[in-house]
Amino acid sequence: MKFPANAEESFTTHSYPSTTEEFVAEHGDVEMKLPNGAVTLGEVLGRVPNEEFQTEEDVRYATYGALGEDAIGRKGYSDRDATCPGETGHEQVSF
Repeated sequence: MKFPANAEESFTTHSYPSTTEEFVAEHGDVEMKLPNGAVTLGEVLGRVPNEEFQTEEDVRYATYGALGEDAIGRKGYSDRDATCPGETGHEQVSF
């Protein structure tokens, strides 16, 4: 998943080290549009309280990990993976 430009800007312009509380106080209202709605950085990072971020990469990974099901497009969908052995699934189509 690629984060929207406004979220990326928040990650890169924030000064580190930082706590979740400090990051959310400054950037919590930044909205990210998802396939099934929208969410703010504050809502997402509220799921990982009491973290300390040393770098922008730390907060980016924490955000990835804390995103909920709304960040998934079609749940369980893959147009690339074959059905696992022992499971009933779609028939493969050759183009």
